[in-house]
Amino acid sequence: MSDQAKSVADSSPSAPTPAPQPGSASPASMPSAKAEVAFDIQDLSIFYGKTQAIKNVHLQIPAMSVTAIIGPSGCGKSTALRALNRMHELTPGARHTGKILMKGEDLYGPHVDATVVRRRVGMVFQKSNPFPTLSISENVLVGLRLNGVRDKAFLNQRLEESLRMSALWDEVKDSLNRPGTSLSGGQQQRLCIARALAVRPEILLMDEPCSALDPIATAKVEELIHALKSQYTVVIVTHNMQQAARVSENTAFFYMGSLIEFGPTEQIFMNPKNPQTEAYVSGRFG
Repeated sequence: MSDQAKSVADSSPSAPTPAPQPGSASPASMPSAKAEVAFDIQDLSIFYGKTQAIKNVHLQIPAMSVTAIIGPSGCGKSTALRALNRMHELTPGARHTGKILMKGEDLYGPHVDATVVRRRVGMVFQKSNPFPTLSISENVLVGLRLNGVRDKAFLNQRLEESLRMSALWDEVKDSLNRPGTSLSGGQQQRLCIARALAVRPEILLMDEPCSALDPIATAKVEELIHALKSQYTVVIVTHNMQQAARVSENTAFFYMGSLIEFGPTEQIFMNPKNPQTEAYVSGRFG
């Protein structure tokens, strides 16, 4: 089973839930005192066999905002993202030390089920990958159906809500029975976002969601990210620093598995405190 299929299966909720209404920790790695914290990452290290991909990271990610994770290829940013819903555990040989707290609960605690974590923390992957044998509507509803939800009225309501939240409803409402793969690349990515939202996670992770999209499709996904932050905490990995500057309130810069600097996005790009951060955002390496 692919990571994306595993994520959909794991994210199936235990029961239908009401739709939301519209609308070492250093000071540099902590939000303001008034900000609610979505994730409290404490001394996190991640290993794949003998290779250490993440090194002693301390980070608090604010809730109800967009946090971007940037850094050169191979710096550990996708591993850090996948650790937030335990997707990295699907890689053979993966292990970790340290803690990730979500609302005070250690997501890696001995009695915590990884499938429950993935229900609470949704994931959108780099490559849009609708299930090829399913229609547009069934691609959105697959997570609910896998958990045995059969109420037709509820499913129809959740389908429309999720497609509206992903800014796709008006484009597909008259062709819901077409294959999901018949959509354009940008539409397919928004379909995958709708699929993640259909099970109503508490937090949404995005791993380079625009890397394969053209500028017009990228702009639509970025508009969607802006809209979602009123209802969700969004954490996005991006190789595009301009995108990080456009969509996020806070940015974390990773290099060689270490968190180098975290802070308000404007500060990271305009007045970074660490020379390595300044060198990266100014384009001198990476």
